Amino acid sequence: MKNIRNFCIIAHIDHGKSTLADRLLDATHTVTKRESQAQLLDNMDLERERGITIKSHAIQMDYTAPDGEQYILNLIDTPGHVDFSYEVSRSIAACEGALLIVDAAQSIQAQTISNLYLALENDLEIIPVLNKVDLPSANVEEVTDDIVDLLGCDPSEVIPASAKTGLGIQDILDAIIERVPAPTGNVDEPLQALVFDSQYNQFRGVETIFRVINGTIKKGQHIKFVATGESYYADEIGTLKLNQVPKKEIKAGDVGYLITGIKEAKEVKVGDTITDHSNPTTNPIEGFEDVKPMVFAGIYPVDTEDYEDLRSSMEKLQLNDASLVFQAESSAALGFGFRCGFLGMLHLEIIQERLEREFNMTVITTVPNVSYYAYTNKEPDARIIVNNPSDLPEPSTLNRVEEPYIKATIITKSDFVGNVMSLCIEKRGIVTNQTYLTTERVELTFDMPLAEIVFDFYDRLKTVSKGYASFDYAPIGMRVSKLVRLDVLLNAQPVDALSALIHADNAYTIGKKMVEKLRELIPRQQFDIPVQAAVGAKIIARETIKALRKDVTAKCYGGDISRKRKLLEKQKKGKKRMRQVGNVEIPQQAFMAVLKLND
Repeated sequence: MKNIRNFCIIAHIDHGKSTLADRLLDATHTVTKRESQAQLLDNMDLERERGITIKSHAIQMDYTAPDGEQYILNLIDTPGHVDFSYEVSRSIAACEGALLIVDAAQSIQAQTISNLYLALENDLEIIPVLNKVDLPSANVEEVTDDIVDLLGCDPSEVIPASAKTGLGIQDILDAIIERVPAPTGNVDEPLQALVFDSQYNQFRGVETIFRVINGTIKKGQHIKFVATGESYYADEIGTLKLNQVPKKEIKAGDVGYLITGIKEAKEVKVGDTITDHSNPTTNPIEGFEDVKPMVFAGIYPVDTEDYEDLRSSMEKLQLNDASLVFQAESSAALGFGFRCGFLGMLHLEIIQERLEREFNMTVITTVPNVSYYAYTNKEPDARIIVNNPSDLPEPSTLNRVEEPYIKATIITKSDFVGNVMSLCIEKRGIVTNQTYLTTERVELTFDMPLAEIVFDFYDRLKTVSKGYASFDYAPIGMRVSKLVRLDVLLNAQPVDALSALIHADNAYTIGKKMVEKLRELIPRQQFDIPVQAAVGAKIIARETIKALRKDVTAKCYGGDISRKRKLLEKQKKGKKRMRQVGNVEIPQQAFMAVLKLND
């Protein structure tokens, strides 16, 4: 066990984690020249297209140190985007050390700091790496000083490297061997292993990825999952190289995969403990913190008959992405579907894409929102959880509404402080702190409502700061707020999928933008369609989609005017009757366009 090292790579998005992982795999000869390609561990099409890491990937490397000693290195490459921070927390739980990578051109960003705190909370040994030192715009001395200030380490501990050219890779490997502690654990104790990831294989069932803390797991062993209480036989165990390598046994401190032939996705939970059936461990491993979804949206199948298929697809996806939370719900307009919790808008977009690509499920997504607490005058202490705008009690009975607030940390160049501040104040943010990290870089801290950052905040932040701002957030609890429900009426019928809970001060502006947008997107019918935005019984904005016109009086030439009038009256009655029975189809892009009101 003294020759095992488990470590992960953490950094802000785009600081070169996956490229560095490629160089480490090359240096340890884990992959052959034929197999190697850029961003080797990002094996999902979506990750390659977008150039981001979505899933953590574990891989084992065999390394011979310069002194001839053999080591086993278990590397986990993690995502850098704030929406996938739950993946990072799970990877950190399975490691003893972390490579903290900082881009020499961009210096320390918000996500670097939040990932660092995650790692320090778990007592990981941090190895700072200064990447991209070969760039012409790299500020090696300045950024090294920033890292020293942040970590309080010695400047000589920061390893200058370039993942592109392969500079400093040997130093990193040496540092991992020297600085990362070997796993602690006892091979003779009862089996105790932590499940930190899993995936679904349609031929072999659920493949569970685990880290053994104590004891050993053998092929064919009768094992038990503590949280679900189910027992299985270990049909196959092994370690994760580029492909799975079956083994006879895996001992304490190592990382591996397990196949038990489980076909039901619900039976495996991330954070569960695997133990021996006949000699179980007495203390299950403390799991990870529960995932806190930030953004909620309804996902509905386009065809209601696909509801059960969608359920099984979501369960399989949840195996691979434990931060997805969902429960069944139904809507008057869309039928049966699921209310899902996501960690952010990018996460929502990725889940929708993955459902389409991996499971061929075409889905409709409703307007994302957050969860509120409502209190009525009747029982001021009993809180009602409001997930859907339709759950909000009537305004006459409502005592108060509380909404979730977050602490947002934004790091930007000093030139853009004004722009960033005005954006945050427009989004109802309150500035709580402003710190100059260097003369050029400022860290701003805001308290702001989560609902305001759900839609387009991140994109607009990038725009006002010309791409130089980085953003990170953490929940800080609920606060009382003045919220109203904005309903959209089409042809006097409320459309529940388009309702939204918004702050009373913004109701008029948002209502007006929504009806204008819908007027452009909804196709014209044979009759006039009024599109209205209402708060309670009060209409605050209206647009009309004009009817398709046909010249009905063309055949009435000559003769008395009353002939024309009679025909028009008849036409008017028909239009009125049509409007009473006519129903208006809403195209899918109308649901999505509401999110992009500022375009």
